Amino acid sequence: TSHTWFWNIIQNDFKTGNIDLDGCMRLLEKMQIAFDEDHLKHIFRRTVDKRAGDVISMEDFRAIYRALTHRSEYEELFKAYSSDGLILSDTQLLKFLVKEQFQTEANETTVLETIMKYEPIDEVRKKRQMSFEGFLRYMRSDECSIFKSQHRTVYQDMNQPLCDYFISSSHNTYLIADQLMGPSHLWGYTSALLKGCRCLEIDCWDGSNNEPIVYHGHTLTSKIPFRSVISVIDKYAFMSSAYPVVLSLENHCSPKQQEVMAHYLKSILGEKLLSSPIGGEVDMTRLPSPEALKFKVLVKNKKAGTLEESMLRMGQDSHGETEELSDSDFLSEEEEEDDDTDDTLPLQRSKSPVKRKGDRRSSPPPQKKSKVKGKIALALSDLVVYTKSQKFVSFEHSLINQQCYENNSIGESKARKLVRYSAKEFISHTTRFITRIYPKGTRMSSSNYNPQEFWNVGCQMVALNFQTPGTQMELQDGKFLDNGGCGYVLKPDFLRDRNTKFTPQNIGAYSKPMSLSIRLISGHQLPPSSLSKTNKADPKVQIEIFGVPEDHARKKSSVVKSNALSPKWNETFSFNIQVPELAMIRFCVEDEVSLVNNEFLGQYTLPVMSLSTGYRNIPLISREGIKLESASLFAHIWYY
Repeated sequence: TSHTWFWNIIQNDFKTGNIDLDGCMRLLEKMQIAFDEDHLKHIFRRTVDKRAGDVISMEDFRAIYRALTHRSEYEELFKAYSSDGLILSDTQLLKFLVKEQFQTEANETTVLETIMKYEPIDEVRKKRQMSFEGFLRYMRSDECSIFKSQHRTVYQDMNQPLCDYFISSSHNTYLIADQLMGPSHLWGYTSALLKGCRCLEIDCWDGSNNEPIVYHGHTLTSKIPFRSVISVIDKYAFMSSAYPVVLSLENHCSPKQQEVMAHYLKSILGEKLLSSPIGGEVDMTRLPSPEALKFKVLVKNKKAGTLEESMLRMGQDSHGETEELSDSDFLSEEEEEDDDTDDTLPLQRSKSPVKRKGDRRSSPPPQKKSKVKGKIALALSDLVVYTKSQKFVSFEHSLINQQCYENNSIGESKARKLVRYSAKEFISHTTRFITRIYPKGTRMSSSNYNPQEFWNVGCQMVALNFQTPGTQMELQDGKFLDNGGCGYVLKPDFLRDRNTKFTPQNIGAYSKPMSLSIRLISGHQLPPSSLSKTNKADPKVQIEIFGVPEDHARKKSSVVKSNALSPKWNETFSFNIQVPELAMIRFCVEDEVSLVNNEFLGQYTLPVMSLSTGYRNIPLISREGIKLESASLFAHIWYY
């Protein structure tokens, strides 16, 4: 039956005789078979009849099709459950789903749906059976992905206060390269929003003709109009997620241009802009939830006075009105920490680079930081509701003085010290207040820190440079695959409970140990090495766990020589994970160029709690974050 089915599909394409490589590619695309061009060319050349020119017959095409799809590891599984090796009955398929794929809730309906969805041969489908062709399509589908299908949609409770969630956050969102001379570009905002990012950073400076601009101040990065940035945000804010977007303003504008900013925020965002408390309530003992703030844009900025005062001014024209903020209120992030300059290095303040550290303000050097008075336009100040930027003094100070709608931004170096010496107080702080972590200003190339250490203490907005690929961004992307990729992931209970005793170094009673076993079986159509003239590589796989310090582990497979098309490992790796709720797992495939040098081929990172058990495909993603359509690993996953 499968023979007849196959000929029926392809015979039209062979009407005019044999087909060439392009015809072969078109036919595979028509059959929805993903292929890597290098691998296909290699198989095609191996198959082609040199005497007939560079063309193949129907029989040759069948051999190519089988070389790409009929994998021996799938055949073994199929034959283990099929009594004749040709067909799976509905009861045999049910047995496979329950026993091998751990679909304990599977029943006759599940089986029928699977057959209807994946079985391509009509006669087989009508008999409620599955052929090997159907089994292949099922095994290659998203249903057999390592990422839990239930986690592909929003499944978490979205009615908790904002501070109870990890929030996908970007740093210097306007940059698409380094932060000294690189271009500023609207694409930075578009791409971050399409990735589900929910907290964007906008560095605002006075521009000509009373038009505020966005760029990395005091550097040679290019400039974009503030108005254009807000227009792009208006267009893309809710394309990939309905949950609120926070605009973190790094505001260097004069009051006059702050008023222009407020005007653009109101006129462009319209109803999307949240400019007063939900339902007019000024009860500010608890932040609203992501659910309550759906399709809203929140402004995160310094604020003058209280919310009540803003509410009283509603409807009044506050044009031209400003209020002075004291030094502690007004300093922007890069001025708050001497050793941790976020963003702009204030180059214009110092004549010689050597003096810059000490001579921050202006000469003569002040005895103590001189009081810098800053003015804020009330029109902009009044747009700040639940996300008021508040200078971080100490955990003790916050506990006594800080309101729930006041947020802190802490530079990575200072935050790292706090994690090391005051983890318990840090976690207590993040159960109450939204805390944003940002990269230190000395990261000129826009490199990133490891976000895991700050997620471990419950920091909500761990801001990374989205434009810089690497393990750090792979962890970020993997973390926020969870909960439907909506940009909000509910923190574990022990990071939300105000009386928690948990710290990453001292897990104590919060440990829920997981024993994880991964049998790495094979790879399929892995990207060839850049050094290979054909389709070869010497692949090896590294499996790494990130989480609390105790859970960090890394294991490596052996190297398979000269085979990127279908390398086989059949190696088992075991991990004991104490805090699975915080753990991430990363599969990285490398080509062993030499004993000391490896070339990255692809990776996939996901939360440990999102792992599916059974026989699973592991998709692979390129360094730039693009899914490699035809490449994958095949593994058996099991845990208890």
